Amino acid sequence: MKVKYKKIAFSLFAALVVPSMLSAQDAKMNKFIEDLMKKMTLEEKLGQLNLVTAGEATTGTAVSTDVEAKIKKSEIGGIFSMSTPSRIRKAQELAVHQSRLKIPILFGMDVIHGYRTIFPIPLALSASWDMPLIEQTARIAAIEATADGIQWAYSPMVDVSRDPRWGRISEGSGEDTYLGAKVAVAMIKGLQGDNLAAANTVAACVKHFALYGAAEAGRDYSSTDMSLHRMYNEYLPPYKAALDAGAATIMTSFNDINGVPATANKWLLTDVLRKQWGFKGMVVSDYTSVNELIDHGLGDLQAVSALSLNAGLDMDMVGEGFLTTLKKSLSEGKVTQKRIDEACRYILELKYKLGLFEDPFRYCDEDRAKNEIYTKEHLAKAREAATKTFVLLKNDNKALPLQKKGTVAVIGPLANTGSNMPGTWSVSADHANTPSLVEGMKEALGDKVKILTHIGSNLVSDAAYQERATMFGRTIARDNRPESEIINEALNTAKQADVIVAALGEASEMSGESSSRTELDIPKTQQNLLKALLQTGKPVVLVLFTGRPLTLTWEQENVPAILNVWFGGTETGKAVADVLFGDVNPSGKITATFPKNVGQIPIYYAHKNTGRPLAKDGWFQKFRSNYLDVDNEPLYPFGYGLSYTTFDYSDIQLDNKTLTANGKINASVTLKNAGDYDGEEVVQLYIQDVVGSITRPVKELKGFQKVFLKKGESRTVNFTLSVEDLKFYNADLKFVAEPGDFNVFIGTNSRDNKKATFVLK
Repeated sequence: MKVKYKKIAFSLFAALVVPSMLSAQDAKMNKFIEDLMKKMTLEEKLGQLNLVTAGEATTGTAVSTDVEAKIKKSEIGGIFSMSTPSRIRKAQELAVHQSRLKIPILFGMDVIHGYRTIFPIPLALSASWDMPLIEQTARIAAIEATADGIQWAYSPMVDVSRDPRWGRISEGSGEDTYLGAKVAVAMIKGLQGDNLAAANTVAACVKHFALYGAAEAGRDYSSTDMSLHRMYNEYLPPYKAALDAGAATIMTSFNDINGVPATANKWLLTDVLRKQWGFKGMVVSDYTSVNELIDHGLGDLQAVSALSLNAGLDMDMVGEGFLTTLKKSLSEGKVTQKRIDEACRYILELKYKLGLFEDPFRYCDEDRAKNEIYTKEHLAKAREAATKTFVLLKNDNKALPLQKKGTVAVIGPLANTGSNMPGTWSVSADHANTPSLVEGMKEALGDKVKILTHIGSNLVSDAAYQERATMFGRTIARDNRPESEIINEALNTAKQADVIVAALGEASEMSGESSSRTELDIPKTQQNLLKALLQTGKPVVLVLFTGRPLTLTWEQENVPAILNVWFGGTETGKAVADVLFGDVNPSGKITATFPKNVGQIPIYYAHKNTGRPLAKDGWFQKFRSNYLDVDNEPLYPFGYGLSYTTFDYSDIQLDNKTLTANGKINASVTLKNAGDYDGEEVVQLYIQDVVGSITRPVKELKGFQKVFLKKGESRTVNFTLSVEDLKFYNADLKFVAEPGDFNVFIGTNSRDNKKATFVLK
């Protein structure tokens, strides 16, 4: 299939690739691989292009067969979902002792937000706005994964998403391009370190290329359709940032782009990725995405395998179409030997850079597995990370923090389920050693607080729905008695307490892959429990578990305090206790807008204006861009999050009102902690290009700083703006900054901020 695109001079993102002399190390690698490839048969080269699964923690329905026999015949280049040094060593021994050329195997795993020690889900980590912390979590994940024999991590996911119906919004960094790029860089640094050949670093795999987070209707694997301007301005930058940071590999997405699925999209994989961006690493498909091109309507397995290879795909995950059909396609002139060799070379180069040719067993050290996984230091970092991701959504009358005394009733279906604390995409989590919320709180609080608990309600009223929402060992027991009977029993428990903590929301697998939802309310049966708890007259705190923005309009109106804890990982329970009882002041800020109802979706802060905008003081105006039944504002705007203290912002000070091509402007505010607690604030800077040659967003994040202040302390927070911060891709897809008026906003979120103006000359 050949798809024609209008030829445009894409200067965007593309840095000039200047020829330079090869380093001695590169020259040595090239000679080694050239010599090796001269010895390889066609079948052995095709074997390198074949990635299979060992059947351990698989993420699809297909499972590879006859793996051992294929290793001996050099028909496997990589294996994923196999862990522990002993198992990996046995497989590697087959490759290096019983195959003809002794080429080592590459071992990969979905290491998304931790390996055994699980950190908060990625959407939660982004809510910390703490890049050093995010890098540290990735570093620990790499240490633990490599200690168990893994060399390749399918992370980070950098897909921008503005539709919370899409379950995999939990796996990324939310709706913003700028923040998503910063998180991507931090993850790459943490996973890969400074040296891929080090035994405690992994090759990162950026996913999913591209635009996967914009699936139609928020339904997983669905089509994506958008303009080139939106792609380059809003969706592609995080991928490019990750690659510029040195990411070794990239994974294609399931969706189609301009009518061609990503896995077979030559414009995407060759024109953009290779030619414009200069990427020199390896490209792998997602799970059976080559085979799935058949259902996309692109042909049979032989045809779609040839299409994918010719498009620029190097490695076929699980489908084995490359292994079984490319030899025939080569004989028929449908693929070239040159392209097969190129794909094989990228895979061999990765193995060389990881040090596998030097020592195939360097990642099979059982002492490391015993001593470097699930350590006290790693668990302490997981607990700290979780506390920094929690977002205080509401805190009327200073309901929080709680005092460390009396009796607390922790009630709800998420109260006592340790297996749900790690969240989705924690395939290597040790559920047996993951405390539930109640268990973690008891351990953290000791005998200072008496804790009672009750399930209170089922997760959802529909048993079949609950089964779908608690897969992969995340089971929550059901109580088949009438709802009223369960709630009444929970109320009897609540009556014995001074404070009620309602542990409600989603189970971990209600978000994640293939977990799209059309309704984003807290399930009705849980809402009924919450209403009954509020009627007791006792203080109620909603501890909200979720992997996505939910519609919490009723809860915002009626519940005194709401703490969104997402899914905080291994140490969730202890971290929740730390925040609820004031040992840690919450500082998280949401990175995906919370709508008032699903009818507002997609809703995001960096939207374009319309020719008929709603007046700022209006609710509904005829012939304006609005709804009849709800206003245009979100429930919680991007960047929103409260603290136990209060922060006051001064007006913005600019050191110059004019910015020149080679100049800079310093924008500053004085931030004061005016409350009663020490705390951290995420100071956010946005800009608006007032007049442009194409329509421009009403605001764009261009800077942020996380600032710690003791109570009563003040500090000047400075941001430096240059012309680079003002550039965008215009109608000709040229990366430009256009002279004219700009607004700059600094504040506590995308809605509540101060404003100043300057001119770009």
